Amino acid sequence: MAEVFKKHIRLKAMDFLARREYSRQELRVKLFQRFPESSDIDQVLDELILDGLQSDARFTDSFFRLRVNAGYGPQYIKAELHQRGIEDILIAGVFAVQAIDWRIAAKQLFEKKYAGQDISDAKVRAKCVRYMQYKGYSFDHIRGLL
Repeated sequence: MAEVFKKHIRLKAMDFLARREYSRQELRVKLFQRFPESSDIDQVLDELILDGLQSDARFTDSFFRLRVNAGYGPQYIKAELHQRGIEDILIAGVFAVQAIDWRIAAKQLFEKKYAGQDISDAKVRAKCVRYMQYKGYSFDHIRGLL
């Protein structure tokens, strides 16, 4: 009976993974919501990792590219990856491999959002700074834009 239940957990996990990549922590939370009384979830997750069906490295790479394309900066991306249970070494690795020029990314976002606006006005300038900080850019990145 336990093997049948374990099989249901594995199938549900594979169903989630068929839609998009998940970190181990995210997948664990989703499976515990679905099967709260199960003690087999960690074992199933270990098996999925061994079978190559779940990978935090693959998730990190995919998530990183998705967030960069959405205009988010390094601070925001790092915080989100930490929330999803990704280890610092994987985060540092994806940042090193992707080698994004964050000043150029910040400039592109800034020009897209504030093209044609007069940023000499203090209120508009402050609004720009808050927006860029919200998107995860440091003040060093923002200072070059103003």
